[in-house]
Amino acid sequence: MYKKFLILASKQDEAGMNIATQLLQFRKAPVSGILLQEEKFFDVFFVENSILYEENLDLDKLSEYDFVIFASKHKSEKHEKSLTVHAPGNFYFEEPKFGGKPGKVCKASAIFQKQIFKKLKENAEKSALKKYNVTLEATHHGPLINKPCLFIEIGSTEIEWKDKRAGFAVAKTISEAIEQFKENKYHEIVIGIGGPHYCPEFNKLQLDSNVAISHVIPKYISPITEEMIKEVWKKTDEEVDFAIVDWNGLGNAEQRQKVIDVLEEIKLPWKKLGDVER
Repeated sequence: MYKKFLILASKQDEAGMNIATQLLQFRKAPVSGILLQEEKFFDVFFVENSILYEENLDLDKLSEYDFVIFASKHKSEKHEKSLTVHAPGNFYFEEPKFGGKPGKVCKASAIFQKQIFKKLKENAEKSALKKYNVTLEATHHGPLINKPCLFIEIGSTEIEWKDKRAGFAVAKTISEAIEQFKENKYHEIVIGIGGPHYCPEFNKLQLDSNVAISHVIPKYISPITEEMIKEVWKKTDEEVDFAIVDWNGLGNAEQRQKVIDVLEEIKLPWKKLGDVER
């Protein structure tokens, strides 16, 4: 079980600073404080430059923790108000533009990601942030670190990045998700394949079904290869039960068949999204 959490934000990132500074009010003890062995706790650290690039991070410091949460801004072309959660990683096999390493993703916890996403949805509603879309994103961008981690973000313009209500809701979410986190052996652990970047169908499953989703490989990563699927399978911190294929969000019949052929070749069980019990 994760007990020692680290929240990282960049001093150049207005949303990250908004979240992280508000998070300080929820801390149990100072960095050097002594806590009971069974207690969960978090520390907050600020870095000078972008958190997307591992060369900007103190990797030795990260090694002291069980789980890393990156507090960050989110950008989108449509400038929609949003609160997002996703695992980091790069599916492209060329030098990535936004950190990470070609073809590599970070470790992700399907269970913690499910719990923090549900908590984010709950707190957004309590905070009257009705105009904010709470959504998972497909796995994307850096950094690449050797710890289970996720990004939690405020989007998508400077107005939202500085929104104190949004920052408070996200900070409260992080604190409560850590405090209330518990392993759940009854969840079915899955990876998601297909669909758009903002994962509308996987959002529903994460909120309303027994499955817990770690990485999501979106449709626009084409072709989806055996190497990609093996990478997200290997980098899910829990034992994966099966893959969920967004059948209608995976292109044409040929593209679907290629993905199914890979899943059956590597002997990873799979289900169509519509066949998952709600």
